[in-house]
Amino acid sequence: MRHSPSIVPLDRLDREIYLVLEDFGARAGCAWRETDEQDTDRETVLRDLLSGQYAYPLKIVTFNAIEGWSRDATEDIANALADRAVQDGIDLSPALEAFISANSSRPFGFQLALPLRGAA
Repeated sequence: MRHSPSIVPLDRLDREIYLVLEDFGARAGCAWRETDEQDTDRETVLRDLLSGQYAYPLKIVTFNAIEGWSRDATEDIANALADRAVQDGIDLSPALEAFISANSSRPFGFQLALPLRGAA
């Protein structure tokens, strides 16, 4: 049998691709979110998680099809989210806080800005 060349340019595949497993509730269950090809890089996934594009993320995997590897990136992404939340003072949803607390390899301490008594 003859081997047909791929119609997908190699430069589009030779990179890390990130996918998010999300919990859609008891009735719908969990599913890997459908996403556009250009939105599967690490930075976009981090930005989408912080902006609330994913309501209840459970797991994040990354792979490179050309190099032939895949791995669980959940801990790495949770650590990156925690770092950004603290550095940039980002308000996190309770679900994202729970995701970070459950998956980060280091303690997640987020200081809330509380008003002082008597302050106007």
